[in-house]
Amino acid sequence: MNAVEPSDTGSDPRRSVRPRVFVAGAGIMGSGIAAQCALRGYAVTLEDVSEELARRGLEGAASAIDKAVRHGSVTPSDREEAVRNIDLGIGLRRAELARIVIEAAPERLDVKQALFQELETIVPPSTIFATNTSSLPVTSIASVLKDPGRLVGIHFFNPVLQMPLVELIPGHLTRPEVVHEARRFAVALGKSVVTSRDTPGFVTTRALAVLLNEAAWMLYEGTATKEDIDTAYKLGFHHPMGPFELADLVGLDTALAILDVLWDGFHDPKYRACPILRTMVSAGQLGRKSGVGFYTYPAAPPPGRPGTPT
Repeated sequence: MNAVEPSDTGSDPRRSVRPRVFVAGAGIMGSGIAAQCALRGYAVTLEDVSEELARRGLEGAASAIDKAVRHGSVTPSDREEAVRNIDLGIGLRRAELARIVIEAAPERLDVKQALFQELETIVPPSTIFATNTSSLPVTSIASVLKDPGRLVGIHFFNPVLQMPLVELIPGHLTRPEVVHEARRFAVALGKSVVTSRDTPGFVTTRALAVLLNEAAWMLYEGTATKEDIDTAYKLGFHHPMGPFELADLVGLDTALAILDVLWDGFHDPKYRACPILRTMVSAGQLGRKSGVGFYTYPAAPPPGRPGTPT
């Protein structure tokens, strides 16, 4: 298996000798993953179903890198090189050039399965498949593949450039060499890696879901205002964000989908989604990406693929 580490220069996908990363889905997570890979010297193809969505994702990646420049963690020259490292793909046909394909599609089992099934007809057998799922069992996603052993979970966190953690989730049939290369890849991106067993929600999402859901129940029951609950979490637990601020960042649709996955997986009452979450999602109040969630934000365009998780 070819090592997934950058080694040379040049961004033309037809000529580059560097490992190419193909990111399927140019939404919030996909654009962040593309930016992280590009900053670390990888040639990157950022893909979505239309040119408009792919270009919007490229703008998102550039914006994330610009923010890092303002914070002093990236130099202007590195910024220019990173942006040059990213090219756009419309549809999956150019995935055949990649050493690793990272799926950042909606948090729906059927969508992810269909995507990987199509990819399996395009890419060579040596290409590693990685899913950025935050809650769905990797084994279930891989179950439709002819070679389920090539798929591994690599769960990034939002915002990708700022969050140092990656969660590595081998499926039941994931081959050891695939896990090894996935870990090398994550480390090459500058991330710290934790490994989770393939169970719904893994480590971080399972813990976060309970935190957000309990805060929603307290608001629903009138225990305190959303502002006071957020302040209590930040000052009482030294959290950088309150649960409602975090829910708006993650996306209420994503938070609800995760809770439903956990409920289906465990049937534990603590994962029963608070009704206020379901009501707000039905009303289109999804958080930052829709402009309104628990708080109100400046108008923002929708993410890449409809429903792309954050």
